[in-house]
Amino acid sequence: MVSQTDPNARESVIVVMDGKRNKGMVDALDWALKHCVRRKDTVIVIGVLSEMGKKNATHCFPLNMGINISGILEKLEFSSGNTEGKPKDPGEEIERKREQYRSILQPFTRKCKRNEVKLEVKIAAGICPVEITLREAHNSNTRWIVLDSHLKKYKMCIYWNVECNVAVMKGKDVATLLPSRAPKPDYSSVSTERADAETCPDNQPLNDPENRVVEEGESPILETPRGPAWYPLQYRAGYPREFSFGEIEEITNGFSDIICEEGNLRIFEGVLENTPIIVKSVQNDERFWSMLSILSRVRHRNIMNIVGYCCSGTNRLLISDYPCLYNFAMKLQCDISAIKLTWRARWYTAIEIGGSLRYLHEECPDGPIVHRSVCSSNIVYSHGYSPMLSNFITAKWNKCELPSDVNSTGKCPNLEEEKRIYVDIHDYGLFLVELISGKVSGCFPHENEGQSLKDWALPLLQSESVTQLMDLRLADKDDDSKVVHCMARAALLCLKNDSGRSISISEVLAVVRGDQRAILQF
Repeated sequence: MVSQTDPNARESVIVVMDGKRNKGMVDALDWALKHCVRRKDTVIVIGVLSEMGKKNATHCFPLNMGINISGILEKLEFSSGNTEGKPKDPGEEIERKREQYRSILQPFTRKCKRNEVKLEVKIAAGICPVEITLREAHNSNTRWIVLDSHLKKYKMCIYWNVECNVAVMKGKDVATLLPSRAPKPDYSSVSTERADAETCPDNQPLNDPENRVVEEGESPILETPRGPAWYPLQYRAGYPREFSFGEIEEITNGFSDIICEEGNLRIFEGVLENTPIIVKSVQNDERFWSMLSILSRVRHRNIMNIVGYCCSGTNRLLISDYPCLYNFAMKLQCDISAIKLTWRARWYTAIEIGGSLRYLHEECPDGPIVHRSVCSSNIVYSHGYSPMLSNFITAKWNKCELPSDVNSTGKCPNLEEEKRIYVDIHDYGLFLVELISGKVSGCFPHENEGQSLKDWALPLLQSESVTQLMDLRLADKDDDSKVVHCMARAALLCLKNDSGRSISISEVLAVVRGDQRAILQF
């Protein structure tokens, strides 16, 4: 949470922008100055270049951008139009962006100076937007965070880790508000009139959104805040169910809020029964029916299930709860949230996700299900609930036909099907390495040099050099070293099976739990 700061210190408004954009890049700052910033505030503008130079990057940092930069942060101080000092040149792209920001944002300094507002501009390269935003909010007396529309996919993860107001741009002069979860101060004495910037009281916003008068014929610029519910829809009576296309249009406000688009998959956000949800539009018929057939039969507290579905014309839609606290990969990549993930919490996560795999492999009445994509990026959180396995887009039934003269033992004799089960076992082992090391598979710093997370971790696991694997952010906390060693033994069992026989997830889970008989057996 945001640190407690001196109540007499300047309050700050943080504006986070996608630094790769040129068109409309200052919309968030312009909106913040009109509706959030008060006299004598500090405005911190952050231009995020977290995905620069890497195609289809997904929240990875630090990045290898070809210019030997690792998570740099440049700060541009504006005072009378000049910067204080000149930072070391970090590369052509950073220098170009630095000059662009100086040019585009310079006109805002006059308005800020007139109202005694301090303007700071920072360029963050190779840093996750959530990481840098939470870091700045933690270190300043932050009242508002305003996110560029291109960064809205990070809004819930940021919102649940701060106690200030959060605004997300939807377009020029249009924003969605997420109100502070902390007790609100009393602004009853604030005038409802639009005050001139020169005569604006010290405690009044330059243009307070709560007091702004909407002119006749003008549409309101702010939407009603949407508060996340505490109880996921997937557990409520009556779900999952079939939805009409009209219902989905209403839930998603006409599909106006798209979170991301990747290949044949588009994801929208919406609200159902005052609860945030996401709607996945799956263009591939085979994948859609495969996911629907699996998720309509699966029920487990550690599996992100569907709330409903819609098949209308060419539309193939799956509705599920919004993972308010985002995915585990992002938590590991953000120092602030990673430190909160103690060894005991990571161990519990390993047990719960292992339990969801055991359910899929061994307890489903229609036969084993193979997820085929177990990793920290596909493990999500809803606020106040356990980690849940998500993203069943690659999942498959692992059915087999047993010969009539073979007694069923619950195991399939087909070696190919056993290999498919082992894919999940292997991936679970790699997930255990992520938990222990705090590093994310696919974002390992040395991958561009040909070394994967597994390549790095396996020799250390084999030599029992667990301390060299442990997340340095938690390395000084030795009181739970036992659970770390249990996860390490299980990871080795999953990643390097020399026993000559297939290993079940139940056997792996026994090792994670610290069952001495299981540990001695392997």
